Amino acid sequence: MAIKRHPAIGTSDSAVIEAALRQGASRRDLMRWLGAAGMSAATAGLIIGDAGRALAQTPKRGGRIKVASQTSSTADTVDPAKQNNQTDYTRCFTFYNGLTRLDASLAPQLELAEEIDSDASATVWTIKLRSDVKFHDGAPLTADDVVFSLARHKDPATGSAAKALAAPMKEIVASGKNEVKITLESPNADLPVVLGTPHFLIIKNGTTSFTTAIGTGPYRCQEFQPGVKSIGVRNTEYFKPGQPYLDEIELFGIPDQTARLNALLSGDVQIAAAISPQLAKRVQASPGYAVFETKAGGYNDLVIRQDSDPGKNQDLVLALKYLLNREQMKSSVFQGYAVLANDQPIDPTNRFYFPGLKQRPFDPEKAKFHLQRSGIGNTAVPLHAMASSTMLDQAVLIQQAAQQIGLNVDVKRMPADGYWSNVWMKMPLTMGSINPRPSADVLFTLFFKSDSTWNESAWKNEKFDQLLVAARGERDETKRKQMYGEMQTIVHENCGIGLPVFISILDAHTSKLKGLKPIPTGGLMGYAYAENVWLEG
Repeated sequence: MAIKRHPAIGTSDSAVIEAALRQGASRRDLMRWLGAAGMSAATAGLIIGDAGRALAQTPKRGGRIKVASQTSSTADTVDPAKQNNQTDYTRCFTFYNGLTRLDASLAPQLELAEEIDSDASATVWTIKLRSDVKFHDGAPLTADDVVFSLARHKDPATGSAAKALAAPMKEIVASGKNEVKITLESPNADLPVVLGTPHFLIIKNGTTSFTTAIGTGPYRCQEFQPGVKSIGVRNTEYFKPGQPYLDEIELFGIPDQTARLNALLSGDVQIAAAISPQLAKRVQASPGYAVFETKAGGYNDLVIRQDSDPGKNQDLVLALKYLLNREQMKSSVFQGYAVLANDQPIDPTNRFYFPGLKQRPFDPEKAKFHLQRSGIGNTAVPLHAMASSTMLDQAVLIQQAAQQIGLNVDVKRMPADGYWSNVWMKMPLTMGSINPRPSADVLFTLFFKSDSTWNESAWKNEKFDQLLVAARGERDETKRKQMYGEMQTIVHENCGIGLPVFISILDAHTSKLKGLKPIPTGGLMGYAYAENVWLEG
């Protein structure tokens, strides 16, 4: 399995394609050319699409923006290993780069790496680095920087949030000035995806102080005050020609989302990150402002524990799944900013999504049939949900649907404080909430593998576990897609998870801000908006 940067494409994925489109080349011609260069149809389509959109929007150089994110504390960091919230991710992507980046289908694309390849078993990986990259202090990027950046995650003293992802990297060595070799404990064809996640951004060899950030990223760190703000100024020696476009970005947190939006609408900031669907209406009604929607894989789910009553009763599980009124939840709870799900966690933006799985409908008659078979009768079924949340709103809709068939779902409104430690996975029926994850393997491993700590419904399926391990080591993407499709079917049919919709991520911004494109790992282009946006006029 090799990921290479094609010489005709060079440092900008879409520059050559954009030029060809300007000269009248057809999409079919470009697909044929990129296919001959060894590029998959999916990746080629994304690049051509990006280039086409670029024609409609010509970037402009200059200008400054202020960005209001949703968190702020003295624990704010510019250490990639210790990031633990969206503000940290947004800040670090401004100052650093990864070896890879994830595209709109969560496929890995080359960033600091010039080429990534593995042996036949997907166990030994060789990474060749770009030779034209410099850190902000002028030092060239070398293999030693990459080895240091990756190896520190394995050291308990680092306190890395990605320690579990780095643990399978048995050996990380420099096999040349610009080449790194990684040997894994077991096969993993998704290593390039892992390397594209926020914690694996690359820092300088030997860095121990993070009072400032010295990376290779699109902006240099001019100022960093934890809990106050960070200021980045344009990196004039950035390795991507023409980027970034802005002169300066100031980032700070406003935890209250209404106050955050008010700051935008008053002109104090140009981006208000992470707003609710309800507040999105205010943005749409305000001339000069826009909502940026990222369709992603995050979701709230109905968690039915299968290691205790009443979740052991499979007819009750099916009755509850048929009571999920997905369309109603999409329109009333999320104001349309959601995508219908099908009781399995891989969303349509993921390249391994299985579209052939028949949609489970909202069907009170089938729910009533399974309720009668369950023998539950009028016994109350407690459903715990976090108060003042979309989880509670969805739980109430389930309760109302259950009343139609004589099922007594007793919604328990639980305080947010202690919910994840005392309620979620502790009670027989709860509402859960899962953030987007970078790959099908990570999602399935964290939340559905039999021995996973976060196996929400205590579900165990030997065939699923075997497929999960096999897919992780499979280099052939067609075969992997078949495996993941089978796994989605198994979860849909057998697991104690009711998954009604995938929730969109919403950011608000001035209409003068251009260049945003959805990346489903998070808002603001998977937090990596900084090098891509510009101000119009």
